[in-house]
Amino acid sequence: MSYLEKLLDGVEVEWRPLGLCTSILRGQRVTKRHLAPHKKFPVYSGGVTPMGFYEKNNQEAETITIVKYGTAGFVNFIKEDFWANDVCYCIKPKIILNNKYLYYYLKNNQIEIQSRATDAIPAHLPTDEITSFPVPIPTLEIQQKIVGILDTFSELTAELTAELTARKKQYEYYREQLLTFEEDEVEWKTLGDNTVGKFIRGSGLQKKDFTNKGVGCIHYGQIYTYYGTYTDKTKTFVSEEFAQKARKAKCGDLIIATTSENDEDVCKAVAWLGKEEIAISSDACFFRHNLNPKYVAYFFQTALFHKQKQPLITGAKVRRVNAKDLAKIKIPIPSLEEQARIVSILDKFDTLTSSISEGLPREIELREKQYEYYRDLLLSFPKDQ
Repeated sequence: MSYLEKLLDGVEVEWRPLGLCTSILRGQRVTKRHLAPHKKFPVYSGGVTPMGFYEKNNQEAETITIVKYGTAGFVNFIKEDFWANDVCYCIKPKIILNNKYLYYYLKNNQIEIQSRATDAIPAHLPTDEITSFPVPIPTLEIQQKIVGILDTFSELTAELTAELTARKKQYEYYREQLLTFEEDEVEWKTLGDNTVGKFIRGSGLQKKDFTNKGVGCIHYGQIYTYYGTYTDKTKTFVSEEFAQKARKAKCGDLIIATTSENDEDVCKAVAWLGKEEIAISSDACFFRHNLNPKYVAYFFQTALFHKQKQPLITGAKVRRVNAKDLAKIKIPIPSLEEQARIVSILDKFDTLTSSISEGLPREIELREKQYEYYRDLLLSFPKDQ
C-alpha cells in the first residue's frame, strides 16, 4: 500500500469543483500612485513580493491567492493582512476544507492550473477555469495530518534559510574585520604597482563561440550569475582553434567582470584555480599577481574595495570600470602567511554559505526536494474514489 492509502485507511475521498467548496473573489484595483513605502499593508498582484504598500487592507492573513493575469495560475499563500489587487483571485475555503490543506493541494497542482490560462499576452486565467478545478476532500482529520507533515518540512526549510541568512551576516562581518588594517600595520600598494600585478583584457569571446568540450572559458556574464569566490572548473568551453587566438588566464589569476547593468555587480571577481589556461571574454579582464589568489578575491568583496571602486564607474545604462582605473585601487598586503591564515578562515564561511555540494544551500535544496516529494506523495489522490 502507498503512504497515502495507509493514511486514508479506506476512507472515501469526495471530489468537488473549487467553486462549490470555496468562495472565489477578485481583488480590487489600486494604482501605483496610491502606494508608498511608509504605508501599512502590502499590495499583492502576481508574485511572492508585494508591488508596494497601501493604507488599507481588503484581505486577512493566511489567504490563498491565484494570479489571474500575467503570471496566470501562480498560487500563493499570504501570511499577513494585505490588499489584493484586481489581477488575482482570493480563495476562501468553506467549512469542509482546511485552509492550509487547500493551499498545499493547489500549489502541488500549480502547473496544471497554469496550463488552463490562455496564450494571450498577457496570459489570462478565466474564472470558469478556476471554479471548475477539481479538489479532493478527505476528512478534516486526514487533511490536518497532511498539513502537519508538510508544515514540518516547510518549517525546517525556513529554519535553514534563517540560519543561512545569519551565517552570511557573520561571514560578511569577519571578512570586513580580517581584511581591515591600519595604515601602518601592513604595506599598502596599488593593484597596478609593478611589484604587485598587472591587468590584462580578455578577448572577443561570445556565447555563440561556446562548444561542448575543448578549452575552458569564462564569459563575463557568468561571473555574476554562476561563479562564486573561486573555481577550478569552467561551465563552458571553446574550440582549440579559438583558444589559440584568445587571451588566456592562468592558475591564480583573478578574473573580473568589468561591465554590468548595476554598480554592485561591476568588478565582481572569481579566482581561477584550475591547472590549465582558460579563455576570457571581452568585458572582462584578468589580474595576474603575486598574492594569494583567494585573498585578492575576498578583498574584491570588501566595503573598502567597493568604496574605492565607486568613483571609477562610468556609463549610464551599462556600468563599466576599465583596467587602468582598477590599477589605481589600493590593497593591504600582509605577509603571505597572514594572507593564507585569513583565507583559511573565510573559506570555511564561504563553503558554509555558498557551497551547493556541502554547505547550507545544499541542505536547503535537499529539504526542498524532500518537501516536494512528500507533498506529491500525500496529495496524489486516486480520481476513481
